[in-house]
Amino acid sequence: MTTGTPISRRSLGALLGVPFVASAAAADVGSALRTAGHFALIRHAAAPGTLDPPGFRLDDCTTQRNLSAGGRTQAMRMGDLFRANGIAAARIYSSQWCRCLDTAMLMRLGDVTQRPLLNYFGRDPERRAKQLADLRAWIARLELVQPTILMTHQLVITTVAEVPAGDGEIVVMRREADGKLTLQGRQPTVR
Repeated sequence: MTTGTPISRRSLGALLGVPFVASAAAADVGSALRTAGHFALIRHAAAPGTLDPPGFRLDDCTTQRNLSAGGRTQAMRMGDLFRANGIAAARIYSSQWCRCLDTAMLMRLGDVTQRPLLNYFGRDPERRAKQLADLRAWIARLELVQPTILMTHQLVITTVAEVPAGDGEIVVMRREADGKLTLQGRQPTVR
């Protein structure tokens, strides 16, 4: 696993109130995601609390932990960040949880396709192992020639990218020729 670098050093950070950390190897969101073989793992925007209430249902957003007003604004700013970096449209896949779908839609970068492989898998080790194997196989088959976003949860990102992700954090990955996934950079949480 390579170490991550910040994704952008543009003055956009000052506009959005996002600190961009300088690095000799820094790449911006636009150039990284417009390069074949790259994709972004994004943790949904801010949703108060931890875990979902007992008895929640995927088909009923009122039973889930949802985006706060600040999270909704954060999601729109995430889309603004992509557009400021030259990406006005992307292929977007999302977890079926409402907070992920809402974040993806509020970014306004294109149609959102639900993918159960991006769902939160909880603490069930058997489910986790199977879902992650299936997710890695799916990523290996993805056509990564246009900007591609995978909207998901912290636990999924931590397992795939081997780094934790804050609410709204963008983690850029590259699929290597041998199928290995390497961390290319991280954009701190957009507020």
